[in-house]
Amino acid sequence: MRWFLLACVLFSASLSTKALCEPSAQQFSPAELRADFERMYDGLQSAHIDLYAFTPKAELDRAYSQFLAGLSAPMTKSEAEIRFEMFAALVHMGHTRVDAPFATWSKYLESGGKAFPLTLRIVDGKSYVATNESGLADIHTGDEIVAINREPMATWLARTERHVSAETAYMAHSLMEYDFPLYLWLELGTAERVDLTLRRDGVPYSATVPARTKAEMQTFGSAGPQPLNLDTPMRDAKVLEHNVAYLKPGPFYNADAKTGADEWDVSGFRTFIDASFSKFQAANCSRLIIDLRGNPGGDNLFSDAMVAWFADRPFRFFSKFKVRVSPESTSANAERIAHDAEAAGPVSQQYAKLYAGARNGDLVDFEIAPAQPRKEGRFAGKVFVLIDRQSYSNATSVAALVQDYRFGTIIGEETSDMATAHGAMEKFILPNTGIAVGYPKALIVRPNGDERPRGVVPDIAIKIPVVQSPADTVLQEAAAIALRH
Repeated sequence: MRWFLLACVLFSASLSTKALCEPSAQQFSPAELRADFERMYDGLQSAHIDLYAFTPKAELDRAYSQFLAGLSAPMTKSEAEIRFEMFAALVHMGHTRVDAPFATWSKYLESGGKAFPLTLRIVDGKSYVATNESGLADIHTGDEIVAINREPMATWLARTERHVSAETAYMAHSLMEYDFPLYLWLELGTAERVDLTLRRDGVPYSATVPARTKAEMQTFGSAGPQPLNLDTPMRDAKVLEHNVAYLKPGPFYNADAKTGADEWDVSGFRTFIDASFSKFQAANCSRLIIDLRGNPGGDNLFSDAMVAWFADRPFRFFSKFKVRVSPESTSANAERIAHDAEAAGPVSQQYAKLYAGARNGDLVDFEIAPAQPRKEGRFAGKVFVLIDRQSYSNATSVAALVQDYRFGTIIGEETSDMATAHGAMEKFILPNTGIAVGYPKALIVRPNGDERPRGVVPDIAIKIPVVQSPADTVLQEAAAIALRH
């Protein structure tokens, strides 16, 4: 889990942002910074599938000029990342981004740095305490945070959202539930304590929250009530009461990989999936819940192996897959193949052939053959896919596929990630600072052809509690829904 870094900051005269103070780090001159920033915008214009889909060109051009003019003093790489990140966030796409300086933050924490010890749950624009590792018993999980240092929480959400690459505020808030303390630091700077105004059952109260070390937070957190942990176990298959099958596939990649090539080795995942469905069939289960809550996604090579068990016809996760050809994408793909051709796999080889037969700037179709359902032994029961706002990337695609092909019923809450996505992310590296700039090279339209920027909307909604207990009432409700349908 990431935490709020308390570190040295400096103020920008042209932008109301703060940056890491790294006395021993390399400093880049204004000329080097401006050259990289110009390269960043040029590269995005060249390689991005649709840079101005959500932010008009005139608006982004104005922001570019303002940011460029503000690069007037030397900066470290981490300081530059913060500036470049804020510009990338103005594109309002999750896959157009410069990642925040997490490595510096992690190093700070490991060296005994103190952090803001609360995490958030943001629902309908309101912020609640999700976990409390402050050691203050008066603050309860589920309490609403009304203000920070006497400024309304809505103001802090708006300020911190400037650092988040996301299509919608809903998606930004979903991501901020992981990283809000970092973004708060980017706006607030060093703070040994934070004054909060909170509300419980409609009654406001105040609390001063001290910063804590990582060790202190672990101690205080373990002493308090434990929330539901969706990360453990990573994968699970069992039969619930009333013979309802439960499958938690976990990430759609090899999380135990030791090398790059191993990361996309589907053999272990396939063995787990096959054994799981064999268990369900042996138990004569007629209902199956596939739990994709908190699932970070991965690759369809993995998810197709799961869907094939209950699909009744050929399927694929898109109706249209359009790729923009560019020097940036061609170079990144070639570098991936040259570095480790085995890890790059057949998809990178397919991209290489696609790029070789097209011109820069062309929009071309990326073809993937439909996946096939199992020829025999298919699971014939009813399938329910449980999703939440943090079902990301390929987990969102799986939910959209199941919904659009009518392979099952989607339950839970709307995903914050998009069902039709600007995705297939690539990166290019800026020559002076070494900053990596991520961008989507493709438009991937969900199977039913709906191109609206919207998450997967469940067929049956389940309200997710602000704080989920280990009893997992959401799964209990999902099982009840499965039995009724």
